[in-house]
Amino acid sequence: MAANSTDFGTVASHSEAAVSRSIGVRSRLVFGYDGTDFKGWAVQPGQRTVEGELVAGLERLLRHPVRLTVAGRTDTGVHAERQVASYDGSPPSLRALNAVLPEDIVVSVSEAAELGFDARADATSRAYAYRIAPGMARPLEDRHRTLWWPRELDLDLLDQCAELLPGSHDLTAFTPTQSLHRHFTRKILSAGWARLGERIEFRIEAESFLRHMNRVLVGTMIEVASGEMSVAQFADLLNGRPRIEAGPTAQPHGLRLIGVSYSANERILHLPG
Repeated sequence: MAANSTDFGTVASHSEAAVSRSIGVRSRLVFGYDGTDFKGWAVQPGQRTVEGELVAGLERLLRHPVRLTVAGRTDTGVHAERQVASYDGSPPSLRALNAVLPEDIVVSVSEAAELGFDARADATSRAYAYRIAPGMARPLEDRHRTLWWPRELDLDLLDQCAELLPGSHDLTAFTPTQSLHRHFTRKILSAGWARLGERIEFRIEAESFLRHMNRVLVGTMIEVASGEMSVAQFADLLNGRPRIEAGPTAQPHGLRLIGVSYSANERILHLPG
């Protein structure tokens, strides 16, 4: 719980006493988190997770069990800027909710949603970014959000790889072999690399993602940019090749969820493709 929540229970008992389960009420949260100290999104026994902390905070205020539905589950160490979740019940005030949450989770929107709103099923696309510091000194200030790559990378080759991604592809090569997924074709709406001073960032938006998909894409493109794989080989991987032919899974801390869209006509990223 947040360090400043010691006396909040007394305040909540008065100011939030009216916030209780409301039949037929659906709520929507938009929030960000630093994934460094979390064991991913989903609740796990004996582990600190984003879902666990959010549920604990909501149940403290609402005083009834809360079951969250999230737009996209994130793995251990992965961050989020604008994650979205929904649940049955009333929305607490932002001040109250943030007061009972730890400092590495911040809620920016807490509001009533349309009945039947589902943060996961209703999402039309999600966007992620992966940041790298190549060929430079190990980063300090953003070391928990940036992959340090001690060698130079051919940025032109990275761009060539990204240009191949928009469209529908069988991405079997970019997810673990042992998988719960039954269908491996995903539609990528846009993808590209951005230059951020001495850092570079891969940005991608798709209707949905396979487990570890973004991290394996990044790990494989690094191999291309390091001269260990050709662009033609990368292109072939988009045709359902086995996982063993793709590159390694990049470390999780460089990845973050940028946002979620709920309109087929609204893009999160504004990139070619």
